Amino acid sequence: MACLIQGITALFIKRRSSDIPKKVQALDAPPRYETVFDIDPVVVPKEKAADVTSIVEHVVDTISKDLREISLKLHAHPEIAWKEHMAHDLLTDYMEKQGFAVTRSAFGLDTAFRAEYQRNKGGAKVAFCSEYDALPGVGHGCGHNLIAVTGVASAVAVKAVLEHLDIPGQVVLLGTPAEEGPGGKLNMIDAGAFQPMDVVLMGHPGGDYIYNKCLAVTTFRVEYFGKPSHASAAPWEGINALDAIVQAYNGLSMLRQQLPTNQRVHGIIQDGGQATNVIPEHTAGQFACRASSKKELYELKEKVQRVFEAAAEATGCRLEMRWQEPHLDVIQNDPLADVYVQHAEECGVRFPPRYIQESIPSSSTDFGNVSNIKPGLHVGFDIGGKSQVAPHTTAFAALAKTEEAHRDAMRASKCLALTGTNVLTDPTLLECVKRWFDENVPKNA
Repeated sequence: MACLIQGITALFIKRRSSDIPKKVQALDAPPRYETVFDIDPVVVPKEKAADVTSIVEHVVDTISKDLREISLKLHAHPEIAWKEHMAHDLLTDYMEKQGFAVTRSAFGLDTAFRAEYQRNKGGAKVAFCSEYDALPGVGHGCGHNLIAVTGVASAVAVKAVLEHLDIPGQVVLLGTPAEEGPGGKLNMIDAGAFQPMDVVLMGHPGGDYIYNKCLAVTTFRVEYFGKPSHASAAPWEGINALDAIVQAYNGLSMLRQQLPTNQRVHGIIQDGGQATNVIPEHTAGQFACRASSKKELYELKEKVQRVFEAAAEATGCRLEMRWQEPHLDVIQNDPLADVYVQHAEECGVRFPPRYIQESIPSSSTDFGNVSNIKPGLHVGFDIGGKSQVAPHTTAFAALAKTEEAHRDAMRASKCLALTGTNVLTDPTLLECVKRWFDENVPKNA
């Protein structure tokens, strides 16, 4: 067995990634990108290269107190999707004070923004994302107050490195509203927000991971239209829209037992009628489908659609379904992930084996759509050593405002900033990142 592993490793090192057999690519610990690609000299002068890590650490530590205050303000004043006006103003004011050129209400969205720093002319372009919307009724139960300041810290630290090294390059912080539900990044993609960037990075609280599966998701609204009648005097005159949506809901429950473990269907009935003595003429619900990939999502969507159509046929009701644009599965860029893991492990983080991470279906995010058009990395970071606390709960919201959570967010910020700095200073890494993207991301995403 040892000889076999050594032979596979040697084969990997000698061959380009496009020539590597699938079984070899599936190894849990692939070699670092430096062993697969010929390394060109980095653009960083040797006498300055050693300073990069210390600069990133110093900058993040210096602004940590300011960012803690911002995080707590966001947490204390949660704003739901498209209503993040206070968060928008707070973050843009801070970025402007840090020397970034800020575009407020960017890309046609009132609460989106773009903060840019360009050093010299040309160079690679690295973007970080900040999210800051909250959940209705839960507040920051997904920790977006931490995501907001993680993006800020990463961008400010990279700016300091560009200034110190005096090399060409651009760092951008994109303020992305409405992740919870509508998906503001989808609007920003349509507006070209990500098109100029070479890579896009962000961090999310919840656990130290890279490869847990962020599922593709599409939400949809369902309405059934029947005919009202007196529920006692003349029920035979009515067409019961409540029967239709209940039958569809039960049909979904039966469908679930036939679904793979990486697929999800869930939802709520929002309107079940108005009076007990009236046959409901209208009912409505909101539902979601999730799957591991865009292809599987559309296959699941067809099955779910048939369930709702069957209920309409059985009850005689008219059906209307309105599907939202899907949030695609996150495609983690392996070379970027490799670099981030190196930095995180140097900070004491220990990741589960990749196959374990990949076996755990997770939630969904509009960053998936970003990762389908640009090389991207969406990392998780543990907060307070309590990764078992489920997100989208009041318990998670309470955890997201602790000093321990902020400390861990700053740790992740340093690793993200160093990863972005590597992209800006190592042309071979950027070539590797782009080549991996071209070879592994479906072009029709």
